[in-house]
Amino acid sequence: MARPLTLFTGQWADLPFEEVCELASGWGYEGLEIACWGDHFEVDRALADDGYVPAKLETLAKYDLKVWTISNHLVGQAVCDHPIDERHEAILPARIWGDGEAEGVRQRAAEEMKATARAAAKLGVSTVVGFTGSSIWHTVAMFPPVPPSMIERGYADFADRWNPILDVFDEAGVRFAHEVHPSEIAYDYWSTVRTLEAIGHREAFGLNFDPSHFVWQDLDPVGFLWDFKDRIYHVDCKEARKQLNGRNGRLGSHLPWADPRRGWDFVSTGHGDVPWEDVFRMLNAIGYDGPISIEWEDAGMDRLTGAPEALEFVRKLNFSPPTAAFDAAFSSKP
Repeated sequence: MARPLTLFTGQWADLPFEEVCELASGWGYEGLEIACWGDHFEVDRALADDGYVPAKLETLAKYDLKVWTISNHLVGQAVCDHPIDERHEAILPARIWGDGEAEGVRQRAAEEMKATARAAAKLGVSTVVGFTGSSIWHTVAMFPPVPPSMIERGYADFADRWNPILDVFDEAGVRFAHEVHPSEIAYDYWSTVRTLEAIGHREAFGLNFDPSHFVWQDLDPVGFLWDFKDRIYHVDCKEARKQLNGRNGRLGSHLPWADPRRGWDFVSTGHGDVPWEDVFRMLNAIGYDGPISIEWEDAGMDRLTGAPEALEFVRKLNFSPPTAAFDAAFSSKP
């Protein structure tokens, strides 16, 4: 089970695509999980310009890299979000933001996610990673008191907005891998269960496994893999470390990344609290054979140090299961 090791380009989108290819190849990555922002992958150009996708594939081949996945977190976030505000304006393409009227932004974002499925198929990849947004995340503190009907409307809103998108994914032969993440419709174990129920467990919708968000919520990432083994469509290696010391709170206190007063923070893979060996053994147990993508995030470490170091850390864990049980050698039968 030689799972390819890739680099997610989302945190590198300030650099030209070819420069990221050169860096990743030089470090020994086998491919990229390409972000749909910066100049890395432009969905509208991929569909409108017949030369765009071949040029991207040519650049990848030049550096002996492949692509199995593209990611469109930023646009996906706007499909269900409430409220829509200046945070979204900062991350969305101007053509999606438009005049900023909230429902118009949501509808344009939904159309862009449909286009992303078609562009992924054109690129020859079968998985799109991303976010969904959520109309009920702002109620997570449960005060003012939140009636159950409001939560039900949130899941219904998600299903109403995403089922037509998933119809296009089905038509294109592409799957969507939702990243379980705070601020999304599925952000922990039980919200993931409810999300899958809301869309009737349709196969077009699966999960991007990113254990960094499990650690600070005190969720078991290994058990999650087992319970949702049929829905693990992609794996990101991102790391987090808790710093809960009686002053530092789990919710972060509105403090920036790397502030020592935070209760948790993202750190480069191998420097935090994710039980990585147990994760990789479980990936073997559930038969996951897709790419392992390193998503580098660490406000306290230079990325040119973190990305190659994380690759070496993950490479040691990316071992294949045995072809026969170890105790088979004890048998006296030929």
